[in-house]
Amino acid sequence: MAKIFKAGVVGMGGIGNTHATCIKNDALAELVAVCDVRRERADAAAEKFGVPAYYSLKDMLTAHPEIEVVHVTTSGFENGSWHYDPTIEALDAGRHVLVEKPISNSIEEARDMVAFARSKGLYLGCDLNHYFSEPAFQADKLIADGGVGEQVYAMTKVGFDGSAVNVNPVDRNSRWQMPYSHAKAFLTHPFSVMRHFCGDITHIQAFMDKPGARRQSEDLMLSIQSIHMKFQNGCVGYLLSQRGDAMFGLGGWWSFELAGTHGTFCIENCVEKLTYWKQGQEPTVTNTGVTDFGATFPIRIHAFYEDLSNNVPLEHLRASGRDALATMEYIFAAIESYENGGAIVRPHALPAYHGDPSIIH
Repeated sequence: MAKIFKAGVVGMGGIGNTHATCIKNDALAELVAVCDVRRERADAAAEKFGVPAYYSLKDMLTAHPEIEVVHVTTSGFENGSWHYDPTIEALDAGRHVLVEKPISNSIEEARDMVAFARSKGLYLGCDLNHYFSEPAFQADKLIADGGVGEQVYAMTKVGFDGSAVNVNPVDRNSRWQMPYSHAKAFLTHPFSVMRHFCGDITHIQAFMDKPGARRQSEDLMLSIQSIHMKFQNGCVGYLLSQRGDAMFGLGGWWSFELAGTHGTFCIENCVEKLTYWKQGQEPTVTNTGVTDFGATFPIRIHAFYEDLSNNVPLEHLRASGRDALATMEYIFAAIESYENGGAIVRPHALPAYHGDPSIIH
């Protein structure tokens, strides 16, 4: 019989409620408690899920020593400034952690989180959920079966459909009023997808901007990113992201295309559709019938508990803290490139793999 892991959730906003719902519905997990420094949120979640509420992580872990996994779903500036403290506290208390993306909005904190988890011998996962979908699993199989061959190029287009950006007063207290807030909060997803399918990125060149309406509003956010990259395997890539400044065309709000010497596939809208092209054959189109992006959350969260249940080596954890750190290294390399007029930047090296001697062959 599979082990059931007892879990607590820290940060009971919308995403925390999503995690709690997934835990409640997962055969490998049991929700024990919820926590938020905003008491009304903690209390509302406690009533909703039928578990005790706490207003500090320390109190929750003290009251429930049986908790083995802490979900860190706090937010903060650039969606990540409140991830570091609860993650380190939970790891220091000997708990495994699944943290929301971005792992942090600070590259120094992100590096420290990954190193600390490794030093403790604990699992640190991140909610890199965009490649936990049926089209992505189909694409994984295509690659494994040789359907793509040697990779030639990869292209990602992702963001928020819009084109109605107007000159409006800016809320100076908004957590988005930072130049790189879209890049840090959102580019984790496309970078994670591109790295999942194509491997590590070795060179990055980036340009960023914002439309005139944002400038006239004195909006600080650089809402448009155009990023060129080269992968370790020789493949080249391109990433375009924008935050509601224009309507996307073919492929919708989310598309990823990977072309190789044997064939090409394109995933549209993350969960919805995969098309595969091979020379001399009609395209193969698979529509999943799924249109709700939220369907990725239970799949990704279950994968974390599945890996824990299988006691996989730390470096085999899917969507790990190290994987999340890689996306932040790419984001910070893109920022450095932009600040230097589009210069090519080599991303900071990732922590080395050491491996489990019992499985090396």
